[in-house]
Amino acid sequence: MNFFDLKNKIAALQTNTLGGLEAQFRLAPKMRLQYDAASIQANNPRKAAVLALFYPNTEGKACFLLTQRARYNGTHSAQISFPGGKIDKSDKNLKKAALRETFEEVGVLESSINIIRELTDVYIPPSNFLVTPFIGFVDKRPVFDLNYEVDKVIEVLLSDLLNDSNITSINMSTSYMDNVNIPCFKLNDYIVWGATAMILSEIKELLK
Repeated sequence: MNFFDLKNKIAALQTNTLGGLEAQFRLAPKMRLQYDAASIQANNPRKAAVLALFYPNTEGKACFLLTQRARYNGTHSAQISFPGGKIDKSDKNLKKAALRETFEEVGVLESSINIIRELTDVYIPPSNFLVTPFIGFVDKRPVFDLNYEVDKVIEVLLSDLLNDSNITSINMSTSYMDNVNIPCFKLNDYIVWGATAMILSEIKELLK
């Protein structure tokens, strides 16, 4: 899909019904399915926000940005994710948090970003975060400026997300689960799973 075609869909994207948990759970690890709204609320999760940022590549094709987190001694070390993070006292709302974090992590100016809409919250059990995703776009390919939290940026064609052949599964072991089969996307030879895959699943349904 070229970027012009994506922009022509924006009015519909703003009003179409979200797929919600049903769409997210198609790419959710089995351990995530055990948490309902009441149990999430009982855990008093921390609030965070991320941004799915769309833009044209050098050939005018619609792309979106993923990042590979830097390696550190923590739950989400080296994982593939969207720019974003926890809400700060300085943020007046979650949208501002997503925009601020995007600037801090990859250097995209808040003033250049057009927010399309908010998506369905995603709960991340290992870190006890409730993440609010936003979709936005810029009209030109950004010049990225990475901070210490980001190892690299990954430019993914929207057409690859929409291609069902890029949905697969992988057997994984992490610090909080052992030998578990996880649904995932394979994008640019990266395995995208967990909360990021759940958000992408809802975006994919919205863009069909």
